[in-house]
Amino acid sequence: MNGEEWTHRALQESDEPRTKSTESKLDAIADAAHHQYPTADIDVMLQEIEAGRRLVPRASRRTSPMKTIERIEAFRAEAAGMARPLGLVPTMGALHGGHMSLVRRARDENATAVVSIFVNPAQFGPGEDFAAYPRDMDADLARLEEAGVDVVFAPSADEMYPDGFDTHIDVGRIAELLEGEARPGHFRGVATVVCKLLSIVRPDRAYFGSKDAQQGLVIQRLNADLDLGAEIVMCQTVREPDGLALSSRNAYLDADERKAATVLYRALSLASGMRGGSTEAVRSAMLDMLEGEPLASVDYVSVADAVTLEELEAVDRPALVSLAVRIGSTRLIDNIVIE
Repeated sequence: MNGEEWTHRALQESDEPRTKSTESKLDAIADAAHHQYPTADIDVMLQEIEAGRRLVPRASRRTSPMKTIERIEAFRAEAAGMARPLGLVPTMGALHGGHMSLVRRARDENATAVVSIFVNPAQFGPGEDFAAYPRDMDADLARLEEAGVDVVFAPSADEMYPDGFDTHIDVGRIAELLEGEARPGHFRGVATVVCKLLSIVRPDRAYFGSKDAQQGLVIQRLNADLDLGAEIVMCQTVREPDGLALSSRNAYLDADERKAATVLYRALSLASGMRGGSTEAVRSAMLDMLEGEPLASVDYVSVADAVTLEELEAVDRPALVSLAVRIGSTRLIDNIVIE
């Protein structure tokens, strides 16, 4: 979006009544225009403002250039002088608007913002997409620099898992269900790397997206059981205008698959209107919709207790409605919570 388009958008916003939300939108637009943020970020910023989080210009927060650190000991030495509170956003890179919403929240809520970039081989199973997983470190670092991040921790696999490494974290029942059953060993790898990151960085807060709701529950259990001391902050899923949840794996989709992928959110939206009914009816309605999309192949549809992930017989309490669907060869997950 060029300067003229930013100005037009700001003028449109200024025609609204001068509510606190509108003032925050104008601040965000002016900040984005001044610092030339990627166009894709503006709608995410406005969603955050609507959710009640006023954005603070990031450029004014950092007083020195962003640092990129690859070694654990070097990070620990740097961390000794970092201002507190410290917020950590763990990522595997290939950053999109969903990641950046976490980064902005970490930047806004903490004196120091740290982002880790590490494509974790331990959470990929045989035949999965570890080798093909999108990687663009230069682009990621540019976005994080612009967002006002203080430090990027970008270790290698050898740094995280040196010769002789033989310790792994199994979280228990919560990690055995849904994705745990569909992807054996996945959460063992997730829990192990998150435990290491929390131990290395020692954040006051760590930020994760709710698109990976089961992962969030696994990490909350890990953090509590091992007394790792971080506040685990789950942030709302960021979606495209047609409802598709932002994901690095969306890059795999061709034009027809991208159009077909909206069926995930349409099925979840259908379920959201069925509170009080039987879970059999909810699953059946969702499956009918999903199976009506020729490019979709369903791995699972779940209607489960939002805390334990045990399957429910009726939607009579907070329920996590989740699904895993292959669109062509790309496996996508998504969820909503029905209160």
